[in-house]
Amino acid sequence: MSRIFITGSTDGLGLAAARTLMKEGHEVVLHARSRERASALAEISPTALGLVIGDLTSATETRSIAEQVNAIGRMDAVIHNAGIYLERSRGETPDGHAKTLAVNVLAPYLLTTWITRPDRLVYLTSGMHRSGSRALDDIDWKKRPWNASQAYSESKLYIATLAAAIARHWPDVFSNAVDPGWVPTKMGGAGAPDDLEMGHLTQTWLAASDAEAAKVSGGYWYHRQQREASAEVADRAFQDALVEKLAELTGVPLFAERG
Repeated sequence: MSRIFITGSTDGLGLAAARTLMKEGHEVVLHARSRERASALAEISPTALGLVIGDLTSATETRSIAEQVNAIGRMDAVIHNAGIYLERSRGETPDGHAKTLAVNVLAPYLLTTWITRPDRLVYLTSGMHRSGSRALDDIDWKKRPWNASQAYSESKLYIATLAAAIARHWPDVFSNAVDPGWVPTKMGGAGAPDDLEMGHLTQTWLAASDAEAAKVSGGYWYHRQQREASAEVADRAFQDALVEKLAELTGVPLFAERG
């Protein structure tokens, strides 16, 4: 039995993953953006190991999420599921960042830094990462005209790259990126063509399975099959430049003190 924390578990893939893992007998810590959103978890929260509250657009609340998780105890795995898709505008988080970057990249980066290191880390990316740009001078969209699709693609390139960088720096952790496909969730829309069940079963498998095939690191996965990510993801120079940029934007180093 594993102890697993899932961000963004009030609906969609996060909720499906939580239900699957709990049904398999694992201890799951749920996450909701607010107490109002937590009401969506009324059916399963009584049997969950815990429920943490916090808005991932805020570094302060993200820190609180990490503290709530650490207070419950060390996790065996963390699934960084939470994400947002096509934002109409750049937005402005309490810390001055573009909302897409904050939720899809900065929050999982900070949680990875602040949550007691687990045995397994799973980051949700997208096939759209292949349209992301390797240029890192304006990842926060302060100079460029806003482009929602490009911002999303770039965020998913960054999170896949972060997963690969962690796999390289922390050999004691299984760190993987998962492309769930275009699935019929609130984000993907009712007409999405991919299999919703396979969309979440890959991350639950990587987070908890005893199968040797799941005990790997640095992979880019789609429906329990390893795929080749864009060249940037495996590029060590790009990995290092990205991690340095994220440390600069957040003021929080990832690898400096933790190996």
